[in-house]
Amino acid sequence: MDIALRPVHDSDLPVFFRQTNDPESVQMAAFTPEDPADRDRFEAKWAHIRSSPEIVARTVLVDGDVVGSASVFGEAGEREVTYWIDRAYWGKGIATAALRLLLAEVTDRPLYARVAADNAGSLRVLRTCGFEVTGRATAYAPGRGEETDELVLALEG
Repeated sequence: MDIALRPVHDSDLPVFFRQTNDPESVQMAAFTPEDPADRDRFEAKWAHIRSSPEIVARTVLVDGDVVGSASVFGEAGEREVTYWIDRAYWGKGIATAALRLLLAEVTDRPLYARVAADNAGSLRVLRTCGFEVTGRATAYAPGRGEETDELVLALEG
């Protein structure tokens, strides 16, 4: 598999919208928009992401096919990583490879990440890439419709 990152193109957005509306993916991610099917809100969010100089947003490609996105956002000293990989590609090392590519491009440290405490796959990706659990919180998770435990992770120096 050839895994690569590139800037987000307009043609990626319908793929991202479909991916972020997969019920199993939404359940696993937990901390999603209140209504992932709200296309206008989705379009507005991505317009903001793509126009903000503080956000590094990339499309994840596998053998040239769009399989997800990976981003870094936030102010210096508080920047966070986030990623979304199509469920059909889970468990194949793609998220780990994509995150490593993103971390090589964005060298700011520390970087942070948040993950639902029971999302073992994403937790494994983050730990493999050097993130360490630094805290725990409980917050309302729209993707689950309930309070959900969340881990906070950091990647230092």
